[in-house]
Amino acid sequence: MKSRVSAGLVLYRIRDGRLEVFLAHPGGPLFAYKDEAHWTIPKGHIEPEEELLDTAIREFKEEIGMEIHRQSQFLDLGSIRQKGGKIVHAWGVEGDYDQSVPIKSNRFKMEWPPGSGEVQRFPEVDRAQFFPMLEARIKIKPTQIPLLERLEAALRR
Repeated sequence: MKSRVSAGLVLYRIRDGRLEVFLAHPGGPLFAYKDEAHWTIPKGHIEPEEELLDTAIREFKEEIGMEIHRQSQFLDLGSIRQKGGKIVHAWGVEGDYDQSVPIKSNRFKMEWPPGSGEVQRFPEVDRAQFFPMLEARIKIKPTQIPLLERLEAALRR
């Protein structure tokens, strides 16, 4: 059974005075042709006895391939409930990603094509990039928009 609770990071940067956030596009054939309202923050399920923030940091590394240091300054963005009922806890953290370096995502297995009996492996994340906030609101899953709004509010303080 999949975990109903996950944790993730909203990596952000300021470019030319504008806030940009780093979003991930889910990999695999089910999302290959989906774009708007399908991107997400890098996140994943919590291991037993694992702290939520530690999960968020570990999942970012597993899905993107980039290390975020535990000593970084994290902004607690609280949690949201996604459409399917999953609770997502999130933190904002300032940083950058060299987009000329390909992401290194872990992989998952699924039967593809359906009913074929053939199991294939796909990356959990097939691409990731920074978006200015207006575009990020269009790209991200609608239930995750409050995380972006909370990040903006926290940075204004």
